[in-house]
Amino acid sequence: MRTTITLLAIILLSLTTLAQTKYEKGMRKAFDLWEANEAMEAANIFERIAQAETNNWLPPYYAAQVNVFASFSEKDEAKLIPQLKKAQDLVNDAKAISKDNAEILVLEAQLLTAWIVYDGQKYGMKYSGKISELYTKAAQVAPDNPRVVLGKAEWDMGAAKWFGKSTEPYCDDVKRAIELFATFTPEGEFHPKGGLDHAQEVLAENCNK
Repeated sequence: MRTTITLLAIILLSLTTLAQTKYEKGMRKAFDLWEANEAMEAANIFERIAQAETNNWLPPYYAAQVNVFASFSEKDEAKLIPQLKKAQDLVNDAKAISKDNAEILVLEAQLLTAWIVYDGQKYGMKYSGKISELYTKAAQVAPDNPRVVLGKAEWDMGAAKWFGKSTEPYCDDVKRAIELFATFTPEGEFHPKGGLDHAQEVLAENCNK
């Protein structure tokens, strides 16, 4: 009996290790493709992983993030609209797995910002308040997360520019984000950790004049 239980434990451990290895290989492959400017190919892999890893918020999060980031430079309305709607579905999937997650809240704020960038007249009034709420909530959940601090500062700067005001009041927040990136430790290999380069770009464009 003891031998049977031990054998079953070994089999279960082996299966778990195999699944983890397959997940890790898939995630690394997706990140490699993304880094090689094969973003949509990466998104497809993230989506396939999400279908297998139904309790893991990271694959749908990254699949959504690829689509959101690509939307900021997409000019073809026929591609942009379904791309953002797909991103929203993936964000919803991630939120269903991990509630009140600051990383997901920031991503959703960025998604809604992409709608405003696409058509400010149509979506500015509709989403501006929601975006502010998302950043405020993210800051409550994770006040020392550099992506939260940076995202909120960049949104505030954008609003200031829209109303013809100075972005200078938010420069300290960008500087704080840069400081936080230096000490931030992600929870695991695949957890979000990027943003330092973008923070430095935001600082150079808005605060060093």
